[in-house]
Amino acid sequence: MGYILVVDDEKDIRQLLGQILSDEGYKVCLARNSESAMNEINENAPDLIILDIWLKDSHMDGIEILKTVRSNDHDIPVVVISGHGNIEIAVAAVKQGAYDFLEKPFNSDQLLVVIRRALEASRLRREITNFRRNELVASNMVGDSTSFKTLRTQLDKVTRSNGRVMLSGPAGSGKEIAARYIHINSHRAKAPFVSVSCANIEPNKMEEVLFGTEFDGNIKPGLLEKSNGGILFFDEVADMPLRTQSKILRVLVEQTFSRVGGNDLVRVDLRVISSTSKNLVTKISAGEFREELFHRLNVVPIKVPSLESRREDIPILTKHFTEQLRQTEGLPHRLFSEGALTKMQTMPWPGNLRQLRNAVEQVLILGPENMPVEALELPEPRQSDKINTVNNVFEENLINLSLRDAREVFEREYLMTQINRFGGNISKTAIFVGMERSALHRKMKTLSIVSENKSSKVVD
Repeated sequence: MGYILVVDDEKDIRQLLGQILSDEGYKVCLARNSESAMNEINENAPDLIILDIWLKDSHMDGIEILKTVRSNDHDIPVVVISGHGNIEIAVAAVKQGAYDFLEKPFNSDQLLVVIRRALEASRLRREITNFRRNELVASNMVGDSTSFKTLRTQLDKVTRSNGRVMLSGPAGSGKEIAARYIHINSHRAKAPFVSVSCANIEPNKMEEVLFGTEFDGNIKPGLLEKSNGGILFFDEVADMPLRTQSKILRVLVEQTFSRVGGNDLVRVDLRVISSTSKNLVTKISAGEFREELFHRLNVVPIKVPSLESRREDIPILTKHFTEQLRQTEGLPHRLFSEGALTKMQTMPWPGNLRQLRNAVEQVLILGPENMPVEALELPEPRQSDKINTVNNVFEENLINLSLRDAREVFEREYLMTQINRFGGNISKTAIFVGMERSALHRKMKTLSIVSENKSSKVVD
């Protein structure tokens, strides 16, 4: 249930409190002065401290202990007690961070209520802290490619506004990460970020989930209320039922709604961010998405690039995911060899960032600790995902080609793969393949490699 430290110079009080708390199922430690109290706090931090203000034969009184605890650990709630209580002492204790002040003699039931509330408040603070920490991790965006920098610049601009944003891009490209980045860097950062997975909620339950319910006086708030003051993120908004689309449109216009089964209007202040991996214009033409809702949500359209268009970011993303998995999952920290990173930059990633993170997690779990990740450890792409790269160019039937023609096929595929790997940057490609930039341009012209590759414009 919790570990409680009781600090009191009166033996009878210490033992009485210890007995009461032990009977309630708490683990208890008793200390008679500041020295023993601080030793216990430093060696085995308690979940809560019951602290007497006046301590005989101690180097520090209760207020000084409270100040020290607060300076070292803000999460330990402290309940101050005193047999010489007055309003000045109570105010001083609360100002120094005490959760509550009780005057001796106190009622044991009153004490237990205060303890339960203090422990619950401490638990909630820890959960909020962990949530904020996880949200910061989840919103951390890394990259150095041109397409990533363009995305980051656009996101930075919309964080300063309250406009609705539509994030479009392939599945797994990081649309929710982008939405959380907007949230954590906006003036709504301290308010909730609520994600609605439109594809995973049953259509007949969607309205209850969003608007909440109100039957026979029993109110169950929905996600709209829970996101009040913050950001509501519609993930894959194309999958929202048509009936719900009409009601969401009204909420966007009026900022009010009624719970399912209720008549009272609920007013909300929220910012809406949406995402889609589908073509909403096509959906509108097919009668599957309301055009007016599209225009309301698509105030600021932002495209989130696929991993294919930012292959040069794969090394830094791999390092980022490795560190993230070490912090959140306790997985070992392993470096990826140059060969592994090179292979990863030429592999197909139809699942984008999500697939890359899963691949990193897989090798960290299955591979040997304290050893670099080698190319052979990487998961092989599915046959349906394979692309025409150097790795599989020899799977083609080259037996009937002359040496000159086969060499041309190899050179073309090799150079296209390297250009694609470096995001279309000719200078970086030339350095890696060991050619002068002008020579590489001539070779590209000879091999009919056009100035636009599979993913991005070729640049110098």
